[in-house]
Amino acid sequence: MKLYGLLFFLFFSALFIWTVQPALAAMDLQTAKEQGLVGETASGYLEAVQTLSPELVRLVADINARRQKEFRGIAARTSTPLAAVEKLAGARAMETSSPGSAIKPAGTWQKKKD
Repeated sequence: MKLYGLLFFLFFSALFIWTVQPALAAMDLQTAKEQGLVGETASGYLEAVQTLSPELVRLVADINARRQKEFRGIAARTSTPLAAVEKLAGARAMETSSPGSAIKPAGTWQKKKD
Protein backbone atom coordinates (compact mmCIF):
# COMPACT_ATOMS: atom_id res chain seq x y z
CA MET A 1 0.00 0.00 0.00
CA LYS A 2 2.84 2.39 0.84
CA LEU A 3 4.43 1.78 -2.59
CA TYR A 4 1.11 2.40 -4.38
CA GLY A 5 0.67 5.69 -2.52
CA LEU A 6 4.24 6.69 -3.35
CA LEU A 7 3.72 5.93 -7.04
CA PHE A 8 0.49 7.93 -7.06
CA PHE A 9 2.20 10.85 -5.33
CA LEU A 10 5.20 10.66 -7.69
CA PHE A 11 2.99 10.74 -10.76
CA PHE A 12 1.15 13.87 -9.71
CA SER A 13 4.28 15.54 -8.40
CA ALA A 14 6.08 14.89 -11.67
CA LEU A 15 3.10 16.27 -13.55
CA PHE A 16 3.31 19.40 -11.44
CA ILE A 17 7.07 19.79 -12.00
CA TRP A 18 6.79 19.50 -15.75
CA THR A 19 3.77 21.77 -16.10
CA VAL A 20 5.05 24.65 -13.99
CA GLN A 21 7.98 25.28 -16.29
CA PRO A 22 7.74 28.42 -18.40
CA ALA A 23 6.21 27.71 -21.81
CA LEU A 24 9.33 28.70 -23.71
CA ALA A 25 11.56 26.48 -21.56
CA ALA A 26 9.16 23.56 -21.99
CA MET A 27 9.20 24.08 -25.76
CA ASP A 28 12.99 24.21 -25.74
CA LEU A 29 13.12 21.02 -23.72
CA GLN A 30 10.59 19.32 -25.97
CA THR A 31 12.55 20.35 -29.05
CA ALA A 32 15.78 19.12 -27.47
CA LYS A 33 14.12 15.78 -26.70
CA GLU A 34 12.69 15.50 -30.22
CA GLN A 35 16.11 16.23 -31.69
CA GLY A 36 17.74 13.61 -29.46
CA LEU A 37 19.89 16.13 -27.61
CA VAL A 38 18.63 15.24 -24.13
CA GLY A 39 16.90 12.24 -22.68
CA GLU A 40 15.40 10.72 -19.55
CA THR A 41 17.46 8.45 -17.35
CA ALA A 42 16.73 5.74 -14.80
CA SER A 43 18.00 8.13 -12.14
CA GLY A 44 15.00 10.43 -12.61
CA TYR A 45 17.02 13.21 -14.17
CA LEU A 46 17.68 14.55 -17.64
CA GLU A 47 21.07 14.08 -19.29
CA ALA A 48 22.66 15.32 -22.47
CA VAL A 49 22.83 12.76 -25.25
CA GLN A 50 24.86 15.12 -27.42
CA THR A 51 26.78 18.34 -26.84
CA LEU A 52 24.38 21.07 -25.75
CA SER A 53 24.32 24.81 -26.19
CA PRO A 54 24.93 26.83 -23.02
CA GLU A 55 21.20 27.66 -22.92
CA LEU A 56 20.20 23.99 -22.98
CA VAL A 57 22.85 23.14 -20.39
CA ARG A 58 21.26 25.74 -18.08
CA LEU A 59 17.75 24.45 -18.87
CA VAL A 60 18.69 20.85 -18.06
CA ALA A 61 20.43 21.94 -14.85
CA ASP A 62 17.39 24.01 -13.83
CA ILE A 63 14.94 21.20 -14.50
CA ASN A 64 17.12 18.68 -12.67
CA ALA A 65 17.43 21.03 -9.68
CA ARG A 66 13.63 21.38 -9.57
CA ARG A 67 13.21 17.63 -9.83
CA GLN A 68 15.71 16.98 -7.07
CA LYS A 69 13.98 19.46 -4.78
CA GLU A 70 10.64 17.75 -5.41
CA PHE A 71 12.13 14.27 -5.01
CA ARG A 72 13.69 15.26 -1.68
CA GLY A 73 10.33 16.56 -0.50
CA ILE A 74 8.59 13.36 -1.54
CA ALA A 75 11.25 11.27 0.18
CA ALA A 76 10.87 13.27 3.40
CA ARG A 77 7.06 13.18 3.37
CA THR A 78 6.87 9.46 2.66
CA SER A 79 9.89 8.34 4.72
CA THR A 80 11.30 6.77 1.57
CA PRO A 81 14.99 6.83 0.62
CA LEU A 82 15.77 9.53 -1.98
CA ALA A 83 17.31 6.92 -4.28
CA ALA A 84 14.04 4.97 -4.34
CA VAL A 85 12.05 8.09 -5.20
CA GLU A 86 14.51 8.98 -7.98
CA LYS A 87 14.36 5.44 -9.37
CA LEU A 88 10.54 5.42 -9.45
CA ALA A 89 10.47 8.86 -11.06
CA GLY A 90 13.04 7.77 -13.65
CA ALA A 91 11.03 4.70 -14.56
CA ARG A 92 7.88 6.81 -14.91
CA ALA A 93 9.64 9.47 -17.00
CA MET A 94 11.05 6.87 -19.38
CA GLU A 95 7.68 5.10 -19.56
CA THR A 96 5.86 8.30 -20.51
CA SER A 97 8.51 9.50 -22.99
CA SER A 98 7.44 9.68 -26.60
CA PRO A 99 8.40 6.88 -28.97
CA GLY A 100 11.78 7.68 -30.54
CA SER A 101 12.90 9.67 -27.50
CA ALA A 102 16.29 8.99 -25.98
CA ILE A 103 16.13 7.02 -22.75
CA LYS A 104 18.90 5.57 -20.60
CA PRO A 105 17.50 2.67 -18.57
CA ALA A 106 20.75 0.85 -17.86
CA GLY A 107 23.81 2.95 -18.64
CA THR A 108 23.51 3.23 -22.42
CA TRP A 109 21.29 5.43 -24.54
CA GLN A 110 18.59 3.89 -26.66
CA LYS A 111 15.56 5.07 -28.60
CA LYS A 112 12.26 4.36 -26.91
CA LYS A 113 10.17 1.99 -28.96
CA ASP A 114 6.44 2.36 -29.55
